[in-house]
Amino acid sequence: MTATFAFVILLIIVALVFDYINGFHDAANSIATVVSTRVLSPGVAVLWAAFFNFAAFAILGTRVAKAIGEQVRIEMIAPDMRLYVILAGLLGAIIWNLITWYLGLPTSSSHALIGGYAGAAIAAYRGFSGLLKPEVWFKTIIFIVASPLIGFVLGFLLMVAVFWIFRRSTVTRVDRLFRRGQLLSAAAYSLGHGGNDAQKTMGIITAVLAAGGLLSFGPNNTLPPIPLWVVLSAHAAIAAGTLSGGWRIVRTMGTRITKLKPVGGFCAETAGALTLFGATFAGIPVSTTHTITCAIVGVGTTRRLSAVKWGIAGRIVWAWVLTIPIAAIFAAVTYFIIEAIHRFTS
Repeated sequence: MTATFAFVILLIIVALVFDYINGFHDAANSIATVVSTRVLSPGVAVLWAAFFNFAAFAILGTRVAKAIGEQVRIEMIAPDMRLYVILAGLLGAIIWNLITWYLGLPTSSSHALIGGYAGAAIAAYRGFSGLLKPEVWFKTIIFIVASPLIGFVLGFLLMVAVFWIFRRSTVTRVDRLFRRGQLLSAAAYSLGHGGNDAQKTMGIITAVLAAGGLLSFGPNNTLPPIPLWVVLSAHAAIAAGTLSGGWRIVRTMGTRITKLKPVGGFCAETAGALTLFGATFAGIPVSTTHTITCAIVGVGTTRRLSAVKWGIAGRIVWAWVLTIPIAAIFAAVTYFIIEAIHRFTS
């Protein structure tokens, strides 16, 4: 086994560890509403979410994976440093994810990965010339704002529509109906979460294989076709992470932002799922966390503005704003450390 091949294996393991952390960090996205409304117990909820996280590979394609894998001009970096750039990007994202998980803040693993990979590339190139595909960056930055807004508006409108449609129904009947409906909405949201988030790791692993010489880049640094084993392993890792839960963030998402009933949980999950399906089919890497959080806020505001705990929401927004730059800084520092060690030992 050559040193390069061994390092490729190590990087694939690190990428899958990131995917696993993404799963338990973002478990709240998939299960917070269904747990907080007591439709499912926490144990059953994570099994339900993990199954649909994994099943997403058969439905949602790999457009997001290609967008992530092609965001950096990895082929222009010195061959002996290409894999270090990817390692530093992954470590920067993992560090930020663990910090925000510990603090109980539902930040975006997607944006942490994007920021980490970009920060490592900027450090390697000593500037921004290594960032490829400006349209990917433009869409990603636009959807940092757009996906939460879409989730908020859809959550609000769905809740208003339900109020109007069921205005003559009893509370007991509505509650019983939407307890069943939440099983479907939670499944749909978990499909969207698994489809969009697992693809980001697929893109990174495929870039690792190409940078290590095990796959060939296409014309203009396009990503090669993603192997089936990469697709399956990425979905398996995120599903395993979801099974581990993420109870600090579940509490923030499910109870501390606003108090939900089954009808509200259904509307929030459905709004989030619709937003994620659209973004995934368009090949746009979005934050599942931002999307579901704002959908929950949109549902909460239909009762009254004071039903939303805006202090908690404000802390979350600040964490969102800081995710890409801080993950980029962590990754850049990590790259400089790796580069210094490499030069010292060469």
